[in-house]
Amino acid sequence: MAFSHHLLVTLFFSAFVVGGYAQLTPTFYDDTCPNVTSIVRGVIEGALQTDPRIAASLIRLHFHDCFVIGCDGSLLLDNSDTIVSEKEALGNNNSVRGFNVVDDIKTALENACPGVVSCADILAIAAEESVWLSGGTSWPVPSGRRDSLIANRTLANEVLPSPFLTLDQLKANFLDNQGLNSTDLVALSGAHTFGRAQCQFFSRRLYNFNDTGSPDPTLNTTLLETLRKICPEGGNGSVITDLDQTTPDAFDNKYFSNLEVEYGILQTDQVLFSTSGADTTAIVNRFSADQNAFFDSFVASMIKMGNIRVLTGNERKIRSNCRRGIGDISGVSSGRFGCEVFRGLFYNKITWEKVRPDQGHEYK
Repeated sequence: MAFSHHLLVTLFFSAFVVGGYAQLTPTFYDDTCPNVTSIVRGVIEGALQTDPRIAASLIRLHFHDCFVIGCDGSLLLDNSDTIVSEKEALGNNNSVRGFNVVDDIKTALENACPGVVSCADILAIAAEESVWLSGGTSWPVPSGRRDSLIANRTLANEVLPSPFLTLDQLKANFLDNQGLNSTDLVALSGAHTFGRAQCQFFSRRLYNFNDTGSPDPTLNTTLLETLRKICPEGGNGSVITDLDQTTPDAFDNKYFSNLEVEYGILQTDQVLFSTSGADTTAIVNRFSADQNAFFDSFVASMIKMGNIRVLTGNERKIRSNCRRGIGDISGVSSGRFGCEVFRGLFYNKITWEKVRPDQGHEYK
């Protein structure tokens, strides 16, 4: 890749454990599947050759998985006699994608380390590798999640954030449902620095914002004209455009610079900057001015999100097929921890250096 630099990330993990002292750890697979990260990376690298959108899609899978029952791989389950899949929830149907790549990752890991790596951990590791492979930052991914055997479409319909929310509604969704704060909201929204959005999710901003008969006043007029050509009134709502009109496939801080000039595509993007008196405006400005500040906060927020209501321990399962529940389960687990359901992170301090492949080595 053209982008190359040495990145040292020192992470401080804090804890809030519910019902026990179970812990995730970046070293979870050191003995049982030491090549897990490179295997995941290899599959994603191959997928990126034909699908430049896949990195953003994989991050979104992790986000939408964690926000429902927790980071447990439940989003990956297909419909069956016993499962009503979350894939067809309002926030997911005909929108989330990348399941075939997850299948390919799972197959590669089952070949290398049968019954060891959970589908939930695959989503977390794939999200980190997607950021890294797109020119962004990296972090040691706390691992040790187990997989859910159930899905909850009803809950998914209730808690997955709509692209039409106000800032107050967004904050309530992140704080009340997930325990995430304003900095987490802005940092995680920064994942819209790459990827695409369908016209149906922002066209009301172009023609009839809040039933006013006029476009959203916080939408840059030049961008408005561009988007109207892509998304004509009454046109095909599934047509897509770049979430970041500046560097659409790179993980950087241009998303925030775009918000400052009213180039946010989704309503839920632009409200972070344009809502009068909002604390998020200063956060957007800080991330726009300092990419490292964004990267540091993004890492912290991704780890925090990745620990929402995780399952751990011997009584939980590792699905041998990420699409299937009870009918196809490997009961293998490491036996490191007792069964606990917890939210939060663990106390530890890790110094991490990751170097791009063209620099001769990858990890220190």
